[in-house]
Amino acid sequence: MKIKFIQSVSRFHWTCACALLLSAAISSRAAETMPVGTNTFVIGTNNFLLNGQPFLIKAGEIHPARVPHEYWADRLRMMHAMGLNTVSIYTFWNQFETRQGEWNFTGDADVAEFVRLAQKEGLWVILRPGPYVCAEWEFGGYPWWLLKEHDLQVRSQDPRFLAAAGTYLKKLGEQLAPLQITHGGPIILAQVENEYGSFGSDHVYMQKIMDLERAAGFNVPFFTADGGGNMMASGHLPDALPGLNGGGENTMKEVGKYRPTGPWLVPEFYPGWLDHWGEPHAQIGIGGLVEEAEWKINNNVSFCFYMVYGGTSFGFMNGANYGGHFQPQPTSYDYNSPMDETGRPTKKFFALREELAKHIMPGETLPDVPAMPATIAIPTIAITESASLFDNLGKPIRSEKPLSFEDLDQGYGYVLYRTHIADATTNALLAIKELCDFATIYIDGKHVATLDRRHHQDSVTLTNLSAGDTLDILVENGGRINYGGQLRDNRKGITESVTLGDTVLTGWEMYKFPFDDSAKISALDFRSSSTLPAPAVHRGTFDVAAPGDTFLDLRGFGKGIVIVNGHNLGRYWYIGPQQTLYCPGVWLKKGSNEIVIFEQLQDGTNTLSALATPVLDQLKKDQNAPGRGKMIEPKIEAADLIQSGTLADSGDLQTITFPQKSARYICLQALSSQNDDDFTTLAELKAVNAAGKNIPSKNWKVIYVDSEENFAEGDPAENVFDGHANTYWHTLWSAPHTVHPHTLVIDLGAVRDLTGIKLLPRQDSDHGRIKDYRLYLREQAFAPAHP
Repeated sequence: MKIKFIQSVSRFHWTCACALLLSAAISSRAAETMPVGTNTFVIGTNNFLLNGQPFLIKAGEIHPARVPHEYWADRLRMMHAMGLNTVSIYTFWNQFETRQGEWNFTGDADVAEFVRLAQKEGLWVILRPGPYVCAEWEFGGYPWWLLKEHDLQVRSQDPRFLAAAGTYLKKLGEQLAPLQITHGGPIILAQVENEYGSFGSDHVYMQKIMDLERAAGFNVPFFTADGGGNMMASGHLPDALPGLNGGGENTMKEVGKYRPTGPWLVPEFYPGWLDHWGEPHAQIGIGGLVEEAEWKINNNVSFCFYMVYGGTSFGFMNGANYGGHFQPQPTSYDYNSPMDETGRPTKKFFALREELAKHIMPGETLPDVPAMPATIAIPTIAITESASLFDNLGKPIRSEKPLSFEDLDQGYGYVLYRTHIADATTNALLAIKELCDFATIYIDGKHVATLDRRHHQDSVTLTNLSAGDTLDILVENGGRINYGGQLRDNRKGITESVTLGDTVLTGWEMYKFPFDDSAKISALDFRSSSTLPAPAVHRGTFDVAAPGDTFLDLRGFGKGIVIVNGHNLGRYWYIGPQQTLYCPGVWLKKGSNEIVIFEQLQDGTNTLSALATPVLDQLKKDQNAPGRGKMIEPKIEAADLIQSGTLADSGDLQTITFPQKSARYICLQALSSQNDDDFTTLAELKAVNAAGKNIPSKNWKVIYVDSEENFAEGDPAENVFDGHANTYWHTLWSAPHTVHPHTLVIDLGAVRDLTGIKLLPRQDSDHGRIKDYRLYLREQAFAPAHP
């Protein structure tokens, strides 16, 4: 999931009599009464037909991998009680084939059992097998080992990729093809790929993925899921029903281009949204959500709430976006969804249940909302032992140049890169080319710097180095990108080279810390009675009288992971917004329990507690952030106007020219948009010098922007000069927001002779495309509008 949308909320509802009959005919209990083995499901002229009768899909998305299998039945029962008749599931290739040729479909990976439980609960199933899924999941569901072949191209016709994907789909088909409705099971639809139109336009590739699914035994109707406009044009297939992610009142218009009479399907209807580390916790309001659900039902639009239950990206399985900068997602996938991370119903759940209850068969009632066991709190958990990472390095892998995680045959976790300084120097720039993703740097065991890919940090000046000094760089894989053009560029660690001054550093030793083997963790050299400085592994025990779900409170810690009784709960990071880690009660034991914490940054942490409720919305100051500085609204004066006009309604690069003028500050005002919405989007802004060349943007800074999206996802103004055409500045859309004009002021870092600017509109959508504009230039900084 990742299609950005502007949720369409109707202010009035026109009622379609056939839709009312349809929604009344199929109750949430109806599926339970369908005789197993005698059902049919087809895509009709303008309806889905279940056993020959119109059927409105009212689905919710749950990812089996994001909840312990012991809780699957509970989650399905709860979503059924909300009034839904179908569950939609992504399957994650990297959950089943963690190493090439090594397959696992047991325990939390027993997806067939999840589908059987859905059928037992009386729910139909929509299967979304990928092999690419996005989902804010590590590498979009792809297994990391695909990256061991440096020239292999995922999401392409590369025969090596298609062969591996075909094997995955065949293995998945062995598990799930017998559970299709055509064989007496509950699976009624299968998706081809996922949101491919936001990545490419190779219809031959898409057809090959569909053919692989068919070869794996899937023979239910197929569909695709994309955003509107160019994305659907690039991603749909003639033999698959096009679905519109995020679709509102535009659903009929967009899908109607390919299926004029429907049926209409919104595979992803967003009751919440995703989070990123260091950005506010997403919140989607209830009122508009309920109104939109009502509109869909009344207008015969089938839908799936993405997510009805978000769950948790346990271990190292969070993904990352790239919106001009690296944006890793936190461990919690709460998603502000109708069911919280423990599966409990929220206010949003009950509001939607009340609406859905209006659209069931007369005389029927929804299943009762199941009771949930109480969560627990643990007042004090003491850390009693510590093991320094530097004292437990193990056997190194040696190479003249640093090797990536993949070249080291490691998928996740951490690698410590070590070399020695050849010559003394008082001042030299240490530069890491292609650092992925987070590094702490040490000289002779002393922490001297931290570099964070989120802030484009890849270098630091080191002072007073002596010949023979030990240089250690501890690198964390923060989660592989799961969406967008950077998906193929996803190797981790130090993926190119390291220089000190003008010297390329060689002679590397690399120590692997995947934290995937409990026995190896237990064998570390732990010392009692003290908490050793970071980086260190801490260990303790705590007693539980009656196990229950709980949330470990990591406030006071820095950055790292937590393992309880051998289960990796995932990452924590002091910057937030997530401050607690969900620990499922089924992973606790009555009596003594073991906790292991790997801490990368913070010294002196020796106790923590567990809470009965999560903390998912607390941001703290990022000590590594460069900072933009205080923004002051500028005073815009007519004397500084250099050009104004109207841009073409096009996604092409557009150039605004003017007589040569010296300026350091550019002010662009968007006065309106081409589609009359309230927003402004812009992918790239280039300044052109007197020679007609683009001025380098390395030292540019945003001085002022009146609005930017920083709640639902990060689309900051800096994206307009990041050099990436597929990222963009987007004014705020996910919360109450201002309207035009929208103002952006950029400091070029020095006075330049300018003859024009180039503007590249957002490439994947026409939302916010600038129409009327004004352009101002100044040599001196703009005066404050409100002194």
